Amino acid sequence: MSIIDAFRLDGKVAIVTGASTGLGMGMAIGMADAGADVCGIDYVAMDETEAIIKKMGRKFHQIKADLIKITPEGLNELVGEVVKVFGHVDILVNNAGIIRREDAIEFSEKNWDDVMAINVKTVFFFSQAVARQFVKQESKGKIVNIASMLSFQGGIRVPSYTAAKSGVKGITMALANEWAQYDINVNAIAPGYMATNNTAQLRNDEKRSGEILERIPAGRWGTPEDVAGAAVFLAGQNSDYINGYTLAVDGGWLAR
Repeated sequence: MSIIDAFRLDGKVAIVTGASTGLGMGMAIGMADAGADVCGIDYVAMDETEAIIKKMGRKFHQIKADLIKITPEGLNELVGEVVKVFGHVDILVNNAGIIRREDAIEFSEKNWDDVMAINVKTVFFFSQAVARQFVKQESKGKIVNIASMLSFQGGIRVPSYTAAKSGVKGITMALANEWAQYDINVNAIAPGYMATNNTAQLRNDEKRSGEILERIPAGRWGTPEDVAGAAVFLAGQNSDYINGYTLAVDGGWLAR
């Protein structure tokens, strides 16, 4: 197989959480563009993602699920549904997540628990459920977690998000250590400042946007396509000897 062919995901099935919009949509579309069929999981409908992927000639199955409240047993059931629809699963992208902003001295228990539930607990137990399926299939598997710049930095007014995303980086390393024996690669992507609907207000603030762009050596906001390229790489054969690493896709933010 040529090195170019090794980027392809033909015949693979990818699960992407939070696939209705933004980075999740971008990564789901990227997986399909590389040849994979995709199952999107989100708490809202993913009709736009589905339409784009089906227009590419790939299959898309959407599951509506609230990953803040779901139990490990529920996550096992989601994996079972994917296998029932597609016959197998090869890739998991743990993208779904939330952020809550509040001064640390006033930070509420609910803001702590909600963020930790979906951003770190679900990441671990969904990875566990999918890894069990990989082992059952006796096949290689790829898990791509979505970390953050705050896996490396402290941030301001987002203590639970910083804790959770630091946890994602740690879990990525821990699972890589244990699951490499099963030919399962576990890596993460730490996106920088991205031009998505979640950052629209920030980008529309001329002063704050200017301060951010001044810090980014690339001189621009990132795009879902920037993250999708990294995700497709980590999901394919060319990353078979990469394990436990968190790749910053940040335009050089952390290097500044």
